[in-house]
Amino acid sequence: MAQTSYDLIVIGGGPGGYVSAIRAVQLGLKTALVERALLGGVCLNWGCIPTKTLLHAAELYHSMKNADKLGLTIKGMTFDLKKMVERSRTVSSRLNKGVAHLLKKNKVTVIEGAARLAGAGGLHVENGKSQNLSLSAKHIILATGARARVLPGLEPDGALVWSYKEALVPDAMPKSLLVVGSGAIGMEFASFFNMLGCHVKIVETLDRVLPLEDDEISTFIRKSFEAQGVAIHTSATVKSLKKAKNSVTAAIESDGGPLKIKVDRVIVAAGIVGNVEDIGLRNTKVKLDGTHIAVDQWSRTDEPGVYAIGDVAGPPWLAHKASHEGIICVEKIAGLEDVHPLDSTRIPSCTYSHPQVASIGLSERKAKEQGHDVKVGRFSFSGNGKALTLDEPDGMVKTVFDANTGELLGAHMAGAVVTELVQGYAIAKTLETTETELMHTVFPHPTLSEMMQESVLDAYGRAIHL
Repeated sequence: MAQTSYDLIVIGGGPGGYVSAIRAVQLGLKTALVERALLGGVCLNWGCIPTKTLLHAAELYHSMKNADKLGLTIKGMTFDLKKMVERSRTVSSRLNKGVAHLLKKNKVTVIEGAARLAGAGGLHVENGKSQNLSLSAKHIILATGARARVLPGLEPDGALVWSYKEALVPDAMPKSLLVVGSGAIGMEFASFFNMLGCHVKIVETLDRVLPLEDDEISTFIRKSFEAQGVAIHTSATVKSLKKAKNSVTAAIESDGGPLKIKVDRVIVAAGIVGNVEDIGLRNTKVKLDGTHIAVDQWSRTDEPGVYAIGDVAGPPWLAHKASHEGIICVEKIAGLEDVHPLDSTRIPSCTYSHPQVASIGLSERKAKEQGHDVKVGRFSFSGNGKALTLDEPDGMVKTVFDANTGELLGAHMAGAVVTELVQGYAIAKTLETTETELMHTVFPHPTLSEMMQESVLDAYGRAIHL
């Protein structure tokens, strides 16, 4: 490859990296992207996409098992775990190739290898084939992502103790499973295995599941999971794991006293750490905040010409946040005038468990902690016609408004397809919509979206179907 000098080089080809590279070319920047593994990053290859593929299959299986109430008789139904896993890998592979096509179409130079910063504007790439490269660019974006956090004594071994990678490609369905951590990843895996008949237990260090969600949503999800047969231990910590030939016994400390849980397999889903090692940060001015890179509102580090986006730059750890952050960063580099910093309160968060969870903005508690006088509305799925036709009566929508200005501060939902519905509130937040505009919006009937308006109406004492 003759060219070694670029306007911009992106390190990492995940949702933040490849989107940044494409946007940079659109803006006239000569751009290269360096990826050491698979284009699409963890999200596409080992995260968002394969987990949702598996969850979709499990949800269909769960629905068919309960089809009698719909007047459907299904006999001899079973599932083929191997085929489920194969399809999830096929979907990921297809999208991986799609990213490669998009980069080629947009004339982004893709370089395979591990990149390290090498002085002002310099980059050294090793590809393991004795074909090392020295590159340079005025601007370098670090989009190296993150990996699963490893807890002492709970290190995944690939056999009895799984990380998310092993959990995505199980060779057999365990009869029992312990999930350590109740964030989005932990709850999604708990849903998948539980819906396929595995006896699932969850251990969470904090006092509630999905601790980043609104308190009421956390409480609702806990009750729903327990009704499905999932055992949940909050304010509890796994102190050690004792492995046998084909089982694991976890020693747990909790508010209720010590207990031991014996299961076939353990999934550790206890957060992530940024990939900041071996990328040449030592001799730079780049500062770390824990295991993540400190940046300003434009994703700039303290090293001139070096930026960081996505998971490596800190929370929220979401693919769509990384993509949008990358676009803002590139547009600022290109000198566009109408560029606005990312507002984290306008970033939707989704958990694809059963039931699903989606939220945006401030929870009721955080809104009050920030000094807002709030109005809160709620509406239950059980009062919605479409939810009943779908046989999905379990769920809720909650909205939080500033009582003085009518600003939509936050929206929180649990139930069927709420991960699709939340975008309505995301648009409302972006447009700085108040309760008045939401009340005057005509929502189609019969749809689940009607609950979104009913929750708004309830906040102001005007709900029709309560």
